[in-house]
Amino acid sequence: MTDRKPALDPDILDALAGAQQPDAADAAALQRVRSRVMERIAAEPKPGHVTVEPGGGKWQAFLPGIQRKVLHERAGVMSYLLKFAPGAVLPAHRHPMDERCVVLEGSVRIGGQALAAGGFHLAQEGLPHDDITSDEGAVIYLHGASPKAEHLV
Repeated sequence: MTDRKPALDPDILDALAGAQQPDAADAAALQRVRSRVMERIAAEPKPGHVTVEPGGGKWQAFLPGIQRKVLHERAGVMSYLLKFAPGAVLPAHRHPMDERCVVLEGSVRIGGQALAAGGFHLAQEGLPHDDITSDEGAVIYLHGASPKAEHLV
């Protein structure tokens, strides 16, 4: 058996190994650059992202005493707001897909169940629910199928 000497001097091997480790200052600088790049990326408008400011969009007549503001609609799915005047009624209807509802202001009654601001309601696909009414007025957020007359019961 022969003793083999390393091809490189141990001092050179140590220098090469040390050169492969980033300096702490370089790592910190790299992190600062990454942070600035990510901040700039986050600040840029994103294609495909939709933002509607509180005063944006347009309220349109929907049903007597009810106005609608469409926030987004694609492929038959809509996110929208409904504003109920006091005493307004949204007639009973079915949902061709699950619909999520959050009461933002006021209160509504779905059949016999009262739902105040902050309340959530899920109407499941295919199942009808009773009239939605509001004695005092309300604003609700809905996400589900774009409403159509044929969904009314």
